Amino acid sequence: MKKAMVTMAVASAMAVTGTAAHAQLLGEIMDRGYLQCGVTEGVPGFSFPDDNNVWTGIEVDYCRALAAAMFDDPDAVRYTPLTSQVRFESLANANIDVLSRQTTWTMTRDTDLGISFVGTMVYDGQGFMVREDAGVTSALELSGAAVCIEAGTTTELNAADYFASNGMDLSNAVVFVGQDEVEQAYIDGRCDVYTTDSSVLAASRSTFPDPDAHIILPEIISKEPLGPSIRSGDTEWLNVTRWTYFALLNAEELGVTSENVDEMLGSDNPAIRRLLGVEGDFGGPIGLPTDWGYRIIKHVGNYGELYEAHLGENTPINIPRGINALWTDGGIQYAPPIR
Repeated sequence: MKKAMVTMAVASAMAVTGTAAHAQLLGEIMDRGYLQCGVTEGVPGFSFPDDNNVWTGIEVDYCRALAAAMFDDPDAVRYTPLTSQVRFESLANANIDVLSRQTTWTMTRDTDLGISFVGTMVYDGQGFMVREDAGVTSALELSGAAVCIEAGTTTELNAADYFASNGMDLSNAVVFVGQDEVEQAYIDGRCDVYTTDSSVLAASRSTFPDPDAHIILPEIISKEPLGPSIRSGDTEWLNVTRWTYFALLNAEELGVTSENVDEMLGSDNPAIRRLLGVEGDFGGPIGLPTDWGYRIIKHVGNYGELYEAHLGENTPINIPRGINALWTDGGIQYAPPIR
């Protein structure tokens, strides 16, 4: 009942702000001079602040790409770290312009909360991490284990479904309010198992004193399409946020990078010329300058550059591209053409 009441409250707030959304948020942001971006509190590779409060990560770079498209300045962003419990309320109350934190695209969220998902920045799935010395090699061996879970998330629901469908006992689950609490409880030995999105498990393990002492089990028990979202009702802002995401993907597919983008301005490829604003005006219809795509790639890079910089095999997190590769490379990342 408590979860239902919270959902109803957020949905009501979304309904109220839905009308305000028609006031064209893009213009408000341009007048303000910066983008207000909601991010994860601190997960390496996704959104993480350093000692000087400089944020980095793939979620952060998406917001930087938006700022680059609008202001020709990727640093025209202010970041609001949000817990899972308050992320939708913050979006509903217009405290942020875009929610660019680990949020799974689900039917309920897409239909009940007045949210429009922009796209899937990372295709993920829920997994389980255990200590190597526990001798566990499969999630099917976890019946009766003390499992650390964050309350009020798809993680909690997925774990319940998985254990129930496999006739396993989840009665010893230890539920915490925040992700940081879940991680710390596992580190402190209060739980046998840590479960959340597999990418977060990899990010968390990279920060442990002895990462090799922990293993992520092979089972992936859910689909977790993680991506940014905005308040519904503002078509112009949806177009800006969505086509910024598509520009990142199209740039990688076309071989346009932050290093060669200036050279690519002279390309004979019509698709590249449209992306960079050399041919046609594909900015005007969404309220942006003609060179909005060039700005994104020049300042931030393409999707592949973002992934490799924050999550790739040369980072401590080391998550292979897999299904997050482009469709041309055997993955499922795919963007409509700019034409």
